[in-house]
Amino acid sequence: MPPETPSSTRILLLSDTHGQLHPEILALARRADHVVHAGDIGHPDILAQLAGDGRHVTAVRGNNDMPDKWPAPANRQLARLEGTAQLEIPGGIIAIEHGDGIKPANRRHDLLRSRYPQARLVLYGHSHRQVIDKAAHPWVVNPGAAGRSRTFGGSGCVLLTAGRQRWHLVPFQFALASWKK
Repeated sequence: MPPETPSSTRILLLSDTHGQLHPEILALARRADHVVHAGDIGHPDILAQLAGDGRHVTAVRGNNDMPDKWPAPANRQLARLEGTAQLEIPGGIIAIEHGDGIKPANRRHDLLRSRYPQARLVLYGHSHRQVIDKAAHPWVVNPGAAGRSRTFGGSGCVLLTAGRQRWHLVPFQFALASWKK
């Protein structure tokens, strides 16, 4: 983990759990100040696990977060999830959306940058592929799939340590073989 300063905040960025969360990613969430989920959550238990003992969680709805795919008692919670969100943290704004409606996919990063010019970082999911694109402003990050579905090398997430001046991103990927059911 990157070094902390008294004014820094640790934010775990993840997406595409589809109802399952790799235990090593949950362990990282427990050490974070805030967790941001970019959709396709899959089950309300995922949000409860991430919130744990009072952690702040910001989540958006993905294209698979639909009433017929969530338990009926959780439909009210699902209805409260927006399609986009913005989170103001030390040093800037994180813009969050699932990314499924952004077409063509080969221009996704340019389109996200033009959609959120005020952000310092845009977080999206949907493709399940971990990408950190710092080539232009704002940065565009897909943390990969944090569950078991289409992980392309293992369950992924990204840890952001944010201070007023400096932001630092650390990608993680955990082998599915290390995940015991």
